[in-house]
Amino acid sequence: MGWRGGLWLAFVAVLGLTACGDAPRDAEQSAATAANVSVKRANFGDADPFDWPGRGPSSYLVQGIDLSRWQSDGDWTAAREAGVNFAFIKATEGGDRVDPLFRSHMLAAEAAGVPWGAYHFFYFCTPAALQAKWFIDNVPNHRGSLPPVLDVEWNPQSPTCRTRPAPEKVRSEMAIFMRMVERHYGQRPIVYTNIEFWEDNGFDQITDEEFWLRSTAGHPSETYPGAQWVFWQYSGTGRVPGIGGNVDLNVFAGSAASWRAWLGRRMQ
Repeated sequence: MGWRGGLWLAFVAVLGLTACGDAPRDAEQSAATAANVSVKRANFGDADPFDWPGRGPSSYLVQGIDLSRWQSDGDWTAAREAGVNFAFIKATEGGDRVDPLFRSHMLAAEAAGVPWGAYHFFYFCTPAALQAKWFIDNVPNHRGSLPPVLDVEWNPQSPTCRTRPAPEKVRSEMAIFMRMVERHYGQRPIVYTNIEFWEDNGFDQITDEEFWLRSTAGHPSETYPGAQWVFWQYSGTGRVPGIGGNVDLNVFAGSAASWRAWLGRRMQ
């Protein structure tokens, strides 16, 4: 499958470049590290819980969080014991913003043994190459971290950038960012998005990327019919021991064994 016509072929040609990586991964070391990762069952609360019919997030063993400056520094050891098996931490935004708590969250997660990855919030008013360089300048190429994440969504509340480019422009800018970041870190970024952005930009036709999907009132199989996903963000009002404030809750799409296998392939 692919995008209709030549646009998709051009997109794949750019996105599909093999990463050369500034720091090649040691596959055996990554696999060995992943094999020893323990998985703890989540004991999270929710300030505004959704009554999940059928298959809800509790059916997934491997759960984690994503967070930014809006979650205060806390007790990451307590968070790990409460079932935070991974954390995605906001690092950068656009071409000139760094989350002020990125470094402290990163160091605290690492000290507690929580696998972490960094994400970038994309601005469609700033060239993709500049944004990729900004991310690279501010996020260490750290052995053992999760893949980087490209967060793409509309930003209607922004005071400076509410533009909504055409789908082909969206995809070409994403391609530039992902290629540069992949080359530097030796790992292909995961793509985070929500249903509005997914539908507006025809993401249902993409079958060769790993997606992290937001769906807080329905399983992704209902919200994104037919989509293949790796992470599912199911709440923005989670309560997790050791983490201050409401926090986003997520699951990994698989068992503990498949989580370790994924880590073996995808840790930096």
